[in-house]
Amino acid sequence: MSELDELAERLRRFAQARDWEQFHTPKNLAMALAGEVGELLAEFQWLTPAESSAVMDDPEASARVRSEVGDVMIFLLRLSDTLQIDLVQAAHTKLDESEKRYTVEHYRGSARKAPPLT
Repeated sequence: MSELDELAERLRRFAQARDWEQFHTPKNLAMALAGEVGELLAEFQWLTPAESSAVMDDPEASARVRSEVGDVMIFLLRLSDTLQIDLVQAAHTKLDESEKRYTVEHYRGSARKAPPLT
């Protein structure tokens, strides 16, 4: 069992013990995930690019960022577990698609958006 699977199981047990599965619908989990991403974004709001790159050098800021990243991970994993999505496989599939859309020859050093796959 992978560490990700172990974490998903721990989250399942955590929710079950509190009778929270009734609230952990895909809609609610997706909304909670969006909220946590917003809280993560708030940690970077108004920072310069240099300040955002150095955020982990500040003990207080780094603790907040770690906490928000943890929340994002928890809700993403809980959502994927609830929907029976293999999170690692989904990421590999998405990366496979991105490798086709964003070829090295055409996109190296470029931030432009690729057209949709046909």
